[in-house]
Amino acid sequence: MLKPEILDPQGQAVQRALPRLGFEGIADVRQGKRFELEVEGPVDEAALARIHEMAETFLANTVIEDFTVRVETETEVGS
Repeated sequence: MLKPEILDPQGQAVQRALPRLGFEGIADVRQGKRFELEVEGPVDEAALARIHEMAETFLANTVIEDFTVRVETETEVGS
């Protein structure tokens, strides 16, 4: 996600369009991106640390973006 202090024109455009589409009560919209990684083997502390490093050095532009690493099981992904 873009850091809160970074202008988000796409999020602002969506926010302005929502009332015209009948969706009221949304105070703010922030646009972001998502990467899904399928890990071989167990997702232990070492794997999580490596994924965090990958996100920080390659997947996210940490000058303007914040990121979160989250683990989902196969049953959670489909729900």
